[in-house]
Amino acid sequence: MNYDAIIEGLLFIAGDDGLTVEQISKIIEIDIENVKNYLDNLSQKYKNADRGITLNKFGEVYKLTTKKEYKEYFSKLVESDVTNNLSQSCLETLAIIAYNQPITRVEIDELRGVNSSHLVRKLVAMGLIKDVGKSDLPGKPLLYKTTDEFLDCFGLTSIDDLPKLNDDVEIDEEELDLFKTNKKSDDDLEIID
Repeated sequence: MNYDAIIEGLLFIAGDDGLTVEQISKIIEIDIENVKNYLDNLSQKYKNADRGITLNKFGEVYKLTTKKEYKEYFSKLVESDVTNNLSQSCLETLAIIAYNQPITRVEIDELRGVNSSHLVRKLVAMGLIKDVGKSDLPGKPLLYKTTDEFLDCFGLTSIDDLPKLNDDVEIDEEELDLFKTNKKSDDDLEIID
């Protein structure tokens, strides 16, 4: 089993949240000392190799991050015209933040149903959102709000200019039929021998 590769993949998926030694140990079901050895090996591979990422420890959490010496190139990607066109998922994340600000990334994930750490990082890098402090929730997660650049980008003078959300959505009868079940009750089931 290639634990270096597994741990690397886990750290990639964890993104900004990172993982503790204990979390990795529980996931891959090996003892903590072995996890520490694999993390040390992985860290050395990143330090010795000509790679664009590295393994960093922040408190008790390990994260994959980009190397500082290549920052000018990574910044160009974020600022390029290609990435400035917002994807559907970026727009969805931005709308959630705009309508629910201030909001934590975990709350964004709950509303979207998927991990949004990459999208939040991208939106921060684009200057459309910013962190505005920490929540009182356990772990003190960052709170995010939209910026003045967001308002400029979307031609708004204030956040109050956002279109109002309508809770009274009318569903036509044909659409309602799509959600009805055709399941028969147990009494209607025919038993075949």
